[in-house]
Amino acid sequence: MNTDASLVVEFLNTVNVERGTDLLDDLETWQRWARDHRLRADTPAAARETRDALRAAIGDPRLPRLGLRAPSEIVLGPEGPLLVAESVSEAVMAASIRLTVRGEWIRLKICPADDCLWAFYDESRNRSRTWCSMRSCGNREKARAWRARTADVST
Repeated sequence: MNTDASLVVEFLNTVNVERGTDLLDDLETWQRWARDHRLRADTPAAARETRDALRAAIGDPRLPRLGLRAPSEIVLGPEGPLLVAESVSEAVMAASIRLTVRGEWIRLKICPADDCLWAFYDESRNRSRTWCSMRSCGNREKARAWRARTADVST
């Protein structure tokens, strides 16, 4: 996975639906996450607004799809134009823009398992991956579907 996709997915997964945890609920942990990514931490409210808007945009069914305005700065350097980002939200939005320009935005997905909703980057050749993991969520869903089919047949 490229670094833009990694940053976006890691940011989107700062909320863990399965465990009921949100990294943004603890200011110290949030600031450490930002430092570890060599970025300035936004306020938790601003980061949550960005995260929720992006999660909704890629299919989180719990969240309403809302627009989000994100200011950006473009600097022309010796290598060409560069999106400048200092805060987490700015960096994640810049990464999202680069993914869109490269046609990779559609590879960002939300696992459809209600108890998971983990964000992931679909690296499959034909972009058809559905589950964050076939070992966990995909396997559970296949088992549920099989039980439902066999229950219908036996009644």
